[in-house]
Amino acid sequence: MLRIIRGERELWFPVFVGAIVNGQSPLSPPARICAFTALMLAGAIFGFFYAWVCSTMWGLDRLPANIAITAMQAMNASVRNWVFAPAFFGTGPAMLIAALLIWREGLRKAATAFALGGTIYILGGTVLTLTINVPMNEALALIDPAAPKAADIWARYSQDWQFWNQIRTVFSGIALLLAAVGLHLRT
Repeated sequence: MLRIIRGERELWFPVFVGAIVNGQSPLSPPARICAFTALMLAGAIFGFFYAWVCSTMWGLDRLPANIAITAMQAMNASVRNWVFAPAFFGTGPAMLIAALLIWREGLRKAATAFALGGTIYILGGTVLTLTINVPMNEALALIDPAAPKAADIWARYSQDWQFWNQIRTVFSGIALLLAAVGLHLRT
């Protein structure tokens, strides 16, 4: 931790934040902006996936199947928006661009952390979602919530969907961790 004294206030920051506040960052402004953007996007998408793990799906599973299906259909229809898109689609590219900019500045270990994080997120977050969760959501969109087998359909869907969501949550968490590591490394 780094201690910064401003007047009578004492502030504590992780070392990499303190270095940037004091103008001691080894990164150029474009690399710094891209690296922090990647960190913020990774944090946003990790938080989004994590919320589904620890509350949303558990809450839906407590409802009658017809209501859970209706609610999930509504959430799946609404998630495709301009607020969600930057975190979902931008995390991987932002991390890879940060890796390239940082690599060009000679900070090989930091660049490797960002490149690894970006690759992990693209494969374990974006590709997994587009190839598994989205097709599951599209299939659920065709289900009539009042169907006689709604309870069986929901139970199967929820179990499988939650499994894959936990996988992408772990991968996005690793990407977030690697972005933080990349900002901390000085080599």
